[in-house]
Amino acid sequence: MLLFAGCCTSSPRSSTSEMLNNSGTSFAKEALQEFVDSGDLNGYICIFFKDGVQELTCSGYADMETKRPITLDDHFMMCSQTKGFSGLSIAMLIEDGKLGLDDPVEKYLPEFKNLWIRESSKDGVQTLVKAKNTLTVRMCLNHTGGFPFELPNYKLMGGCARRMPLRSVAATAAAMPLVCEPGTKFGYSNLGIDVGAAIVEVITGMRWEEFLQKRVFDPLEMTETTFWPTEKQLANRIQVYKVSKDQPISLLKLDSNVIMQPPFGDDRVFPSAGAGLWTTARDQYKFYKMLMNLGVGDNGVRVIKEETIKSLLAISSLPKGMPGYSLGLEASEEDSEDAIFGHGGAWTTNAHINWHKRHLRLLVLQVTGDAAPDYFFKARNAANAFLQAAETANDGSAFTGRME
Repeated sequence: MLLFAGCCTSSPRSSTSEMLNNSGTSFAKEALQEFVDSGDLNGYICIFFKDGVQELTCSGYADMETKRPITLDDHFMMCSQTKGFSGLSIAMLIEDGKLGLDDPVEKYLPEFKNLWIRESSKDGVQTLVKAKNTLTVRMCLNHTGGFPFELPNYKLMGGCARRMPLRSVAATAAAMPLVCEPGTKFGYSNLGIDVGAAIVEVITGMRWEEFLQKRVFDPLEMTETTFWPTEKQLANRIQVYKVSKDQPISLLKLDSNVIMQPPFGDDRVFPSAGAGLWTTARDQYKFYKMLMNLGVGDNGVRVIKEETIKSLLAISSLPKGMPGYSLGLEASEEDSEDAIFGHGGAWTTNAHINWHKRHLRLLVLQVTGDAAPDYFFKARNAANAFLQAAETANDGSAFTGRME
């Protein structure tokens, strides 16, 4: 126990490549293992980190049918966790002096100069009125741009696994009526995030995926993160399961009824900033650890300035009273010792950090259905219990009885 207390106070930086499990605790297993043992949950990955002390748990199956164990190197689709990469790329260009957060979108994408809003009268008649407010880069990245969630035909195109280039998505979005005046309402939208990534392409002269590779993936050594998983990577993916409170667990059929549809790894796929990246838990941890370290990867490479993360990514950019959201990331409205930021994904992945306290929780489940939120909340509560214990531990006594 004294050794654990030393880890808490000396604040060593654990190596991502080593993926240490040095806390000796089992909060995640206490919360979720019974459901794996009963066959109600296929498997899970939980990583809880506090200032050099870490609980890491991989348990269950990536594929229940073949009994393939779940590992840190199995691939899965990030879904909406991709949004954070769009926010990071915009923040990088602001830091480079190439973009202003409140620049009009039309400055980079002229097709957004004249925007229209669809309004409905009391008798249900719909009309188009010209937008009064200017659409800005900020609005695209914090979901106040007035966009619908997706293009009307997105399911026919393969859902969020996009079948159109980002510039084409942006041009199509510009031709559609908005659902409200820009900047007046929060409306969660993949489209706005995609428009942000299209702006990155215009400014840099690079495809967005090329920008990410050069400025994010390569520096952080995220070698398994891609929009185009290989056949080998797909063969080792974590299967998605439907979990219901009144039905046995079942493999989710990926067809036109779900938001992510195959094919996933061929030239029919174009990057989506709203929800398109594939990764592994090992790779994803490198990204969120960099954010927690305020721009420095565990490999010692700085990819963005400390102040840029503090001012643009870690704190909400929305007007007061709206949900906390910065640029592509959920964030606290006010900066404080308890402020957190991060994002979740549609198939029950989640990662949030507190840079003040050097807290991080990363959850990888691949489940959907009415029981999925229950598993998420159990995992999140386990992370909170770990972090609370780490906050109060000074001689290891807070972990007594929680050892494996």
